[in-house]
Amino acid sequence: MSTPAPESEPAPVPVRPGTLPLLLFASTLTVMAGSILAPVIQVIRGDLQLSGTEAGLIITTHSLSIAVTSPLAGWMLDRWGVRLPLAGGLVLYGLAGGTGLVAETYPALIASRIAFGAGAALVFSGTTLALLNLYKGPAQDRAMGWRGTATSMGGVLWPLLAGGVGGISWHLPFGVYLIGVPLGIATALLLPRERAKGTGRPAEKRLGAWQMLRRHRILLVWYGLQFCGSLLLYALVVFLPQRLAEAGVEDPLLVSLYTVGMSGAMSLIGLAYASLRTRLAYSVLLRGSLALWTAAFLLLAVAPNAPLLFLAPLLFGLGQGVFFPVTTVLIGEGVPAAVRGQATSLSGTATFAGQFASPLLIGPLIQATSPTTGFLIAATVPALALTALWISRAGTSGPQPGSPAPAPSPAPATRAE
Repeated sequence: MSTPAPESEPAPVPVRPGTLPLLLFASTLTVMAGSILAPVIQVIRGDLQLSGTEAGLIITTHSLSIAVTSPLAGWMLDRWGVRLPLAGGLVLYGLAGGTGLVAETYPALIASRIAFGAGAALVFSGTTLALLNLYKGPAQDRAMGWRGTATSMGGVLWPLLAGGVGGISWHLPFGVYLIGVPLGIATALLLPRERAKGTGRPAEKRLGAWQMLRRHRILLVWYGLQFCGSLLLYALVVFLPQRLAEAGVEDPLLVSLYTVGMSGAMSLIGLAYASLRTRLAYSVLLRGSLALWTAAFLLLAVAPNAPLLFLAPLLFGLGQGVFFPVTTVLIGEGVPAAVRGQATSLSGTATFAGQFASPLLIGPLIQATSPTTGFLIAATVPALALTALWISRAGTSGPQPGSPAPAPSPAPATRAE
């Protein structure tokens, strides 16, 4: 399978100092979206007298909202460029998320989480598109690797902050979301005042999502893999404690070390990602990620003791730290610039749909069998994907190691907003 190369790129725009740190910081907000409430969810459940399912929806509703609203976010990004939609998304993220500071009822919390997810969809797609548009070649590889490191570190640091203030009141962790408001203002000031648009045929500019998917069918492969990646990630996070209990590890602090180890592995591989890209093609990195996922879930299924089980999240974290930068670039660089916002937004749909679906699909499987059997069956998902990629050689058409940034075609001056 191959993808037609994009026909043109918009003219490059100067990147102001501080733009990359801003985008990396904003990228951590999507992983913070649900994890920051985990330390206080049991307190919320008791205070509002909720069932386990109702309490879980406080954490997962935003994922469904992101999945549903991401196509609209992509249309906005292609229509108006990155700056204003991303700035508005960050402000909505902050205000809707911060509503939990004063919310006293369950319906109010759920309503705020739906609006919050719409803002998070713009943040996820907007930061992705900004990194793809503003950085090319080795600079893009560095930015994508650092983004993975920032995101994984955010998955550790934000919950720690929430746990610290959550001991005072379960409302206070919601206040951390307000960081989105000043980030939105900074985005409006720092990002280039330009309209993201391609210079290809008019038909390309008018492509809808379905037309884009029909013309660039390889995108369905990348979206399917991203869905599976999120599905497996949340399966590991949610159901690993059950597997550890079988191995005699039940202390919460020891259990947390396993997920911290996974985040640490993702952070380290993110720092090394640019170096890996100078040596290895995307196809090699992608297949290596799937092989690591397969090995991780096989270990979860058959490892006889706790030390060997600790290797599983490490292997999965290494694979995860490479997989998402690779698929993000393959999606963004595999379509014309005029529809890149739609392409990256559907990545958000696939990713967060996988998060929402994970406990619904993997949970009944483990409940009907056992954690060991459930993980063994889950290992077949990346194994089958690896086999299919190897046979079809999908991904071999992407940029090769050390390839320079593509030279932009002549384009009209960017249009001020």
